[in-house]
Amino acid sequence: MIIDSHQHFWNPARGDYDWMPKGDTVLDRAYMPGDLVGDLVRHQIDGTVLVQAAATVAETDYMLGLADASDFIKGVVGWIDFEDRGQARVLERLKRHPKFKGVRPMIQDIPDDGWMLRDDVQWAYAALVDLDLTFDALGFPRHLANFLTLLKRYPGMRVVIDHCMKPQIRDPDPQAFTFWAEGMARLAGETAACVKFSALITEADPDWTVAMLKPYVDHILKVFGPGRIMWGSDWPVCRLRAEYAAWLSAARQLTGHLSLPDQKQIYGGTAEAFYML
Repeated sequence: MIIDSHQHFWNPARGDYDWMPKGDTVLDRAYMPGDLVGDLVRHQIDGTVLVQAAATVAETDYMLGLADASDFIKGVVGWIDFEDRGQARVLERLKRHPKFKGVRPMIQDIPDDGWMLRDDVQWAYAALVDLDLTFDALGFPRHLANFLTLLKRYPGMRVVIDHCMKPQIRDPDPQAFTFWAEGMARLAGETAACVKFSALITEADPDWTVAMLKPYVDHILKVFGPGRIMWGSDWPVCRLRAEYAAWLSAARQLTGHLSLPDQKQIYGGTAEAFYML
């Protein structure tokens, strides 16, 4: 299968997308399965992983409903409240849905960079291990050290690093690249985490080019290898910089030098195995 490992659907009228800028001409509108299916057909994408965009269990149930009605949604990554140990029962309930794969706390939006290491949220990681569910690690380069600590604490947790940990490609400071590259190399070398080859264009300037992205992709390929990399569109957020076709084309250019088996891993095999699709 060719898999888009990271995409979203939402309806702002639900009222729980707290991060969404009101009135944004790209983001502040409903995105539903019918809006994406044309791109999937045109580019022969066999399935997607639908990822949470609101910090509510209600949105997770909403996404599972969309998955029930849409064959191309192969998996759902939802949300639970890590600060409420009673939600262990919620996690057990969600686990019973065949398309529920794991969770993603919105760590990038939490003011306390050390939140993930707090004593009161550790139960949730242990529960993910016990239930064999996945953890999407969403953060920025400043979170790299804490994620390394967390992942080494729970070596049995199945983890994927979202969006290459959002390197700040728009920042011309070479030290920013070095800081990110060294942190990602440690995650690759000292943990079993996978990484999502996604959202790089939204961390770049509006006039981004494939050449601007190349050092970041080359580094990920070097330290993780194709067997631990999965491509994702991050649609519709990617529309802040490019439409689905343009980002997919750029990604294909950046990986076109790889062997066919390696490309098959990045564009489907890794996601299929990691999420057990």
